[in-house]
Amino acid sequence: MKALVIYFSRADENYFGGAMRYIDKGNTEVIAEYIRDICDADLFKVERKVPYSKDYMTCIDEAKVEQRKGERPELVACLDNIDDYDTVFIGAPIYWGTMPQPMFTQLERLNFQGKVVMPFTTHEGSGLANVVKDVQKIAQGATVKPGLAIVGSKVHDAKGQVEQWIRNNL
Repeated sequence: MKALVIYFSRADENYFGGAMRYIDKGNTEVIAEYIRDICDADLFKVERKVPYSKDYMTCIDEAKVEQRKGERPELVACLDNIDDYDTVFIGAPIYWGTMPQPMFTQLERLNFQGKVVMPFTTHEGSGLANVVKDVQKIAQGATVKPGLAIVGSKVHDAKGQVEQWIRNNL
């Protein structure tokens, strides 16, 4: 099995169970790296060409406007095909009930036919939100496995949970 993790993650100021805190590495990136280590997967980080604000409240306002307009923001780099992979993990924090819009920019350009897709999220109370449903719409022809939702403030204690999810679904 050759695996790829496509993910969006944001460091800077983040929300942690009622408080704001600056972090050097985004929560979703922590989980993506666990998957890389467990599955010997390749990583592809989706990055907005114009980054979201470092300030959390400004960032979520930017993301809300982007989502309401259905925007597909420009990315630093795009992955154009996933032909070499059998399994694709798709990871993102929850922004307004789903993945941030940069993930849609990236995912909509790929052909998922015949792939196994495993969505995961980081959140502070939203769980998987609409991510699985949105991934199913985008990943036509793929087998979309049950998703995994990790509370962002608990990512550093979640490697066992990630291993269990992978073991149960692959």
